Amino acid sequence: MKYKEFDMVRICKDYNEQIQSGAIGVVVMVYDMPNEAYEVEFVDDEGITVAQCVLLPDELEIVK
Repeated sequence: MKYKEFDMVRICKDYNEQIQSGAIGVVVMVYDMPNEAYEVEFVDDEGITVAQCVLLPDELEIVK
């Protein structure tokens, strides 16, 4: 597994109008079947969820 729950990640490509390349989110679920994938939650400045989506490992990078 590349990432684990609660890792802060950055999306590497535009997902939709709300989630653009460079957006920061948190891994909330890790999937290993049928493929490695990660459910990531994105929030606004007030902490309200704006999107939650399942992304592949090559669509993310860790935020240090």
